[in-house]
Amino acid sequence: MNIRSILLPTDFSECAESALPYAVQMARTTHARLICLHVVEPMMPPVGYAPVAEPLPAVDISEQLQQSAERELPKLAEREECAGLEVEEVIAHGEAAAEIVRVARERDVDLIVISSHGRTGLGRMLFGSTAESVVRHAHCPVLVVKPKDSRQ
Repeated sequence: MNIRSILLPTDFSECAESALPYAVQMARTTHARLICLHVVEPMMPPVGYAPVAEPLPAVDISEQLQQSAERELPKLAEREECAGLEVEEVIAHGEAAAEIVRVARERDVDLIVISSHGRTGLGRMLFGSTAESVVRHAHCPVLVVKPKDSRQ
């Protein structure tokens, strides 16, 4: 097994934090480059939204999400546990699972380390599973890390 680069998708959530130690340890063990990826997803109006008599002004928050990602990704790369690793920061735009798979293929990564929100039942049906879609469509192995609170 020759792992030269590892993709670590993150949405900066507590759940996504669960994958970081695994990705870092794998990168240290294999001397691989760590690619931290954040996907800015398009914002859609809530289901069932009905305009009021006085419509609210349309607000494009994609620029704000981009700026937030530009602030947060370097913080991830500068963390103590990443010291000494080659870390690259990437921001992509689109649907999360599709962009993770696309970036992995474009950068020819050897492993994707992703956390799972651990949703089941109705939550999984409504929100889908990014990790599951990545596992199905990725060209390389995918390590799915369960969040700490679901590892019982």
